Amino acid sequence: MKIGLVTDSLGHLPFEAMLDTAQKMGITEIELCCGNWSSAPHIALDIMLESRLARRAMLEMLAGYGMTISALNCSGNPLHPGPSGAAHHLVTRQTIALAALLGVDRVVAMSGCPGGPGDANPNWITTAWPPETADVLAWQWDEMIIPYWRDMAAFAQGAGVTRLALELHGQQAVYNVASLHRLRDAVGEVIGANFDPSHLFWMGADPLAAIAALGPAIHHVHAKDTRIIAGNAAVNSLIDTTPMADLAARSWAYVTLGHGHDAAWWTQFCDALKAAGYDDVLSIEHEDLALSPEAGVAQSVALLKQARLG
Repeated sequence: MKIGLVTDSLGHLPFEAMLDTAQKMGITEIELCCGNWSSAPHIALDIMLESRLARRAMLEMLAGYGMTISALNCSGNPLHPGPSGAAHHLVTRQTIALAALLGVDRVVAMSGCPGGPGDANPNWITTAWPPETADVLAWQWDEMIIPYWRDMAAFAQGAGVTRLALELHGQQAVYNVASLHRLRDAVGEVIGANFDPSHLFWMGADPLAAIAALGPAIHHVHAKDTRIIAGNAAVNSLIDTTPMADLAARSWAYVTLGHGHDAAWWTQFCDALKAAGYDDVLSIEHEDLALSPEAGVAQSVALLKQARLG
């Protein structure tokens, strides 16, 4: 497997400094963040779409550092019922278009989460009771989610982008194996998972079991860990709205690889991916508030090197 990096993980560094730092750590693939929930610190999407010279210069710089692009990332909520939904939709289409121009066939995104009929904000349905939740969920899927991604999949395939990797994430319509398969069955195999185990940990799933259940539907993988803070979770459950920075009170936290699950677990993770047919990039995403980005990414690289050899 190849070790990659979500570029926002070193987003405080200028583009070339980010590449230099990543190369020295042993990273060979980058997942380039293009906008929506990312500020896209390393790319001006409009310029890259308009300028062949700008695209060539970027690709030449990447080649000089021995880097290739594993995917473009445009994670956001294009199904938001408010104005931001239209803005996120535009960036999603532009990112797919840029991927085609760069010869990249994979885009990482999130499914988005619509509201219910007449809602001003997203409504993530997570329970089958009371009964009206089923009506809202059916409306979301039939009227919003499936039609939107059917159109986006057609646009992507027409541009030559064959893999839309949707991250299984809370507050999204596609958040677990069943919801990913539901959309994939409705739209086609262009839809697959960006598999990030950190989200499944806090939602109570077993990532190793989920990998086996997804199989060839895994299009891309994030390497990010979660630590369950057992005492807090025992009292308050894993459903946690405590601010992310209040680590002492939270039930779980995103952490550097190895700080939630040891190298033996990550070896199992790599083995499970290979058994499912995925032997590709592991894209490190640093969101550990207790470590600097450089320290967190370096530790994650070291653990993945150990896990791949395990």
